[in-house]
Amino acid sequence: MVTSMNKLVNYVFDELKDCGDLIYKKINVQFNTVHLFYLETLSSGDRINDYILKGISNNSNILNIMKSIPSPHFILIDNKDKIEYYLFNGYAIIIVFNKIYGIEAKADLDRSIAESTTEPSLYGPKDSFVENIQKNLGLIKRRLKTRHLKHKVDTIGRDTKTIINILYIDNITDMKLVKDIEKKIKNIDIDGILDAGVLKKHLGNNKNPFPIIKLSERPDLICTSLLNGKLVILVDNSPFALILPSFLADYFNPNTDNYIKSINSNFLRMLRVTCFFLSIMIPAYYIAATNYNQETIPLPLLINFSTQRSGVPFPAIVEALIMLIICEILKESDLRFPNSYGSAISILGALILGEAAVNAGIVSPIMIIVVAITYITSLIFTDNDMTGAIRLWRFIFLLLAAFYGLYGICISIILFLINIVSYKSFYYNYTFPVKPLDLAYLKETIFSKMNNKRSAYLTNNIKRSKS
Repeated sequence: MVTSMNKLVNYVFDELKDCGDLIYKKINVQFNTVHLFYLETLSSGDRINDYILKGISNNSNILNIMKSIPSPHFILIDNKDKIEYYLFNGYAIIIVFNKIYGIEAKADLDRSIAESTTEPSLYGPKDSFVENIQKNLGLIKRRLKTRHLKHKVDTIGRDTKTIINILYIDNITDMKLVKDIEKKIKNIDIDGILDAGVLKKHLGNNKNPFPIIKLSERPDLICTSLLNGKLVILVDNSPFALILPSFLADYFNPNTDNYIKSINSNFLRMLRVTCFFLSIMIPAYYIAATNYNQETIPLPLLINFSTQRSGVPFPAIVEALIMLIICEILKESDLRFPNSYGSAISILGALILGEAAVNAGIVSPIMIIVVAITYITSLIFTDNDMTGAIRLWRFIFLLLAAFYGLYGICISIILFLINIVSYKSFYYNYTFPVKPLDLAYLKETIFSKMNNKRSAYLTNNIKRSKS
């Protein structure tokens, strides 16, 4: 450490030159000088005035000043290179007696806890994560009151120095998974991680469209995942947490199903599975049935389809592609537009544009119905990566059906099964609990059957209760 106080002061000015929000105060206390630095955009002026400046002004003994300043975090900084880090984390820096002290004086720059917007539920807790990692950690520890809940703190990003917390329950989670994730995080060398979604890209498999890491803003889902033996990562400045590993079954079974009767949630889960396959296969089946395999359609219905398409100038595959792409554009525009008039744009596009296209003879009414059912069934899934995977396989099914009819659909199904069965969520099978088969966990996943045991595939601690 630099021994001269003036050199320390000059060092701070050199490192943060042209930093307009840097505030410097030089305070004389008897025969000693106190140098105070803070960033007014990140530190609270009221806290610095009430706790630090008043403490210094009202105390004649400089040694008592360091003991009397009230702060939840009062640290001695042993290396001048850490000054920048603490300043950009809302600390006030005091240089006195050739020593550097950091006093936490963060400004309240985050929003209050609000209701979940991306994962709403009729029943269950209404709180959701915010951009403050300490509040998010508190929402989890408020629910899991156990010493076995561990969280390891790390920073990532050369410039952002983003704080992340790796959470797991040490007597449930497989420590091999913890070490593997820690190793992956340490190998990430990038200038900045600004959100959990960015970290997700670096940890996940970007070659396969199906997600192996789930984003969630619900603390209750996070706690449920931890109790099931999964690992959770919190990222500062992000209202979402990462749950890993995630499996295909996780996207059919939201945590909100736990708050309703099993018989009702069973129906909803079967409905989601049905919607998953309908969203992928309906356009492909329509193309195959009308172009190659007309015998699969009743004759009166086939005549009706033929009559409707008599004035359409495009082949059915071109018609389907046009409508699917238009629907993707409408969906994207609805997401990007402000909420105040986003729904109005959707109504304009879906109703007026669709009706006008039919009247103009560009598309047939049956194609409007097929595409509408396709997108209504896809709205069951809210995860962007899952909807992206569904969209990709929808086009694969559609193109193969356009060339080979029902045989193309069969080929697509085989390719889909090969892809999904061979896919790994880290070193776990993505199709768990179907492959490998875990009958008890499968019943809990599909039929909401209460199970007193965890899956042995995820953890060695399988007992939930003593009975």
